[in-house]
Amino acid sequence: MAIDIGRREFVTTLGGAAVGWPLVARAQQSAIPVIGYIAGGSPDADALLAAAFRKGLNETGYVDSQAVTVEYHWLEGHYDSVPALVADLVRRQVTVITTPATPLAALAAKAATTTIPIVFSAAEDPVQLGLVASLARPGGNVTGINYFSSELVAKRLGFLHDLVPKAVRIAVLVNPANALAAERTLREVREAAYTVGLQIQIFNAKTIDEIDAAFATFANERLDALFVGGDAFFFSRREQIANLAAREKIPAVFPSSDAVAVGGLMGYSSDLPDSSRQVGVYTGRVLKGEKPADMPVLQSTKFIFAINLHTARALGIEVPSGLLSIADEVIE
Repeated sequence: MAIDIGRREFVTTLGGAAVGWPLVARAQQSAIPVIGYIAGGSPDADALLAAAFRKGLNETGYVDSQAVTVEYHWLEGHYDSVPALVADLVRRQVTVITTPATPLAALAAKAATTTIPIVFSAAEDPVQLGLVASLARPGGNVTGINYFSSELVAKRLGFLHDLVPKAVRIAVLVNPANALAAERTLREVREAAYTVGLQIQIFNAKTIDEIDAAFATFANERLDALFVGGDAFFFSRREQIANLAAREKIPAVFPSSDAVAVGGLMGYSSDLPDSSRQVGVYTGRVLKGEKPADMPVLQSTKFIFAINLHTARALGIEVPSGLLSIADEVIE
């Protein structure tokens, strides 16, 4: 069930339990720094990433429950709520805005304030997005982490082709509500598909029900395999997508290794929890007084290729030894 951010927020004080505070009560805590954390998924599905963010904060010394307040705002795929949410955070003058894996929110925040520091993580090139002037010297009030999802699209499609070489007609699932990620995925996957002679068919889904409907169409049209586009909402629904792929017996490659842990066949991505941890570290450094303009944008250096052999067997797929030899994680 989606959360109406206007009526309900998740607010967590580090080291304590999650509690909902009225806005007036939070305003009275002005002596304590407030972090506005905006994530595209849900609190349950993204718990690992939120924990990694807190770990990064802890590494900078923010471990006391009285040291900082983190307000968690979960979009659950409702990207249209971003402008109002950002406007509220800016109006209340939170100390820092963090947008892990949600560049739409980072762009909205940058457009709304030139004074509140913003720390992002983004799959897209942050310079091309207009978030920063350069990676080495971001300038302005924005910095963060680039975790290279778009550059991995061709690699993912190549892995899928290696695993199921007879697959020709590939479904590509994207979220049109997240236009940045959808456009990036389609641009990259079209080019990669042409190179290896694959045919792609595009499917849009921005809600839980639309994901179900997409899979019903996959089954009816007897598509050979599925390429799941990168999207924070899809990340939060990775178990649903993995289960549907298993039920419909569709080989699927995911934009994160986390999906493989819940039954997905194969995934390739940068280390997303580590990117979230780095967002936490950068946020802590900003709280200590560093300026985003002087903090270079970090780039992911660790990538994870994961295969679920149990799922492969259920699909009747024999994983080539060459793929197994390069896998970082193999789930039996």
